[in-house]
Amino acid sequence: MKALRIHAGPAAMRRLRQQGGLRPADVGVIPAAAGGPKGLILGPLDRFLFGDWLAASSHPVHLVGASIGAWRMATACLRQDPLAAFERLEHEYIHQAYEVPPGARRPTAAHVSERFGQTLRGVFGGREAEVLAHPRWRLHIVTARGRHVLAREHRYATPLGYIAAFASNALHRRALGWWLQRVVFSSPTGEGPGPAALPFDARDLPTRQVALSAANLLPALQASCSIPFVLQAVQDIPGAPPGAYWDGGITDYHLHLRYGSGSLNATEKIASSPDRSSAGGLFGAEDGAPLVLYPHFQSSVVPGWLDKHLRWRHRSTPALDSMIVLSPSPEWIAGLPLGKLPDRNDFMHYGTDTAARVRAWSAATAAARQLADEFAEWLRRPDLDRVQRL
Repeated sequence: MKALRIHAGPAAMRRLRQQGGLRPADVGVIPAAAGGPKGLILGPLDRFLFGDWLAASSHPVHLVGASIGAWRMATACLRQDPLAAFERLEHEYIHQAYEVPPGARRPTAAHVSERFGQTLRGVFGGREAEVLAHPRWRLHIVTARGRHVLAREHRYATPLGYIAAFASNALHRRALGWWLQRVVFSSPTGEGPGPAALPFDARDLPTRQVALSAANLLPALQASCSIPFVLQAVQDIPGAPPGAYWDGGITDYHLHLRYGSGSLNATEKIASSPDRSSAGGLFGAEDGAPLVLYPHFQSSVVPGWLDKHLRWRHRSTPALDSMIVLSPSPEWIAGLPLGKLPDRNDFMHYGTDTAARVRAWSAATAAARQLADEFAEWLRRPDLDRVQRL
C-alpha cells in the first residue's frame, strides 16, 4: 500500500511533465502548517528534505510556518546537526505532559504556556543567532495579533472577541482582519538591515512584517503556537506592535497564500503602515518560476483555523498553482493507532495515561518513515501518473 499522495497545481504539474520530475533547485518556498500533533508525522520528511535532498542545491529557500509548523521550520535553521534537532523536536512534543488541577479536566493555560516556554528555551535558548544567520533558509514565523477587544487578553472580552471573529469570518474571510492582524516575523537576509521579503502576497488580510532578532525569536515562536484558551497570549513582543499575539494558525491554518512564484529576490518590502501591507511579491505562475513544496498532513489547504468547518473554502484556488503537496493517504492513516493522525483530542482520550499516548504517537511517527522513503524513491524514479491535480 502506498502511503504518500502527491498533488500539484497546474503550473507545478506542467513543470514536472516538462522536465520529467522535481529537482532541488525548483523549490523556492516550503510552507509548514499549524495543526498541533498532526505535524509529528512530517518529521521523517523534514529530515530527508533538510538533511539530504535540499543539500544538493545552493539557492535560498523561504520557510513559512505557523504554530508547530513555525517550530519545525525554526528547527531546520539550526545549522549544527539539524537532524538531531528534528529528533529532539519530535521527542519533546511526544513526551509533553502537564499537571491537571484537582477537579479539572485540563491544565491551566498559564501552566501550559510556562511548560512550553521552558521547552523552547531548552531547544533554542543561546542558539538564536544560529537560527537567524542561516545562509540559505529565510524563516517567516506567522502570528495573529489581536485587534479591538482582542488587543489584550481578558477573561470575558477574549471569548466574546473570538465569537465575533468567527461570525465575521463566516461572512467573509477578509472580515477576519477586523479582529486579527497577521504579523510575520522574518529573518534577515544578511544583505541589509531589514527582514527578508515575504514570498507571498499579503493583501488578503491586514499584515505587518517584523524583523526577527535574538530578542524576539522565542516570543514569536511561542506566540505562533499559542492556541487561544489552551495557552496564554504572548504580550508585547520586542520590536513588534504592542498587543496580544496568538497562534498563527488562526489567520493562516494551512498557509493558503498567494505565493510569489517569480524571482523571490524581487519581492516588495512590506509597508510600514500599522494596518495595511503592500504586495509581498505577487508573480504569475510562469513555467520557470520557483515551486512551493508543501509537506502536509492532508491534501486540502484550508485558509484559516476558523475555516475548518467551512468546506467551500477547502478547495484549491489559483493561489496554489505552483504548489506541490505531499500528504498521507487515507488508507495509510487508517492503519495508525486509533485509525487517525495524532491530534490534541488524544490528551483527553488518554487522560493521565501519558505512556499510552506516547506509545501511540511514537508508533505514528515511526510509521511515517514510509512517507519519506516513498518520496525519495519517487524523486529517483518519477512516476508522473502518481501526481494528482491539487
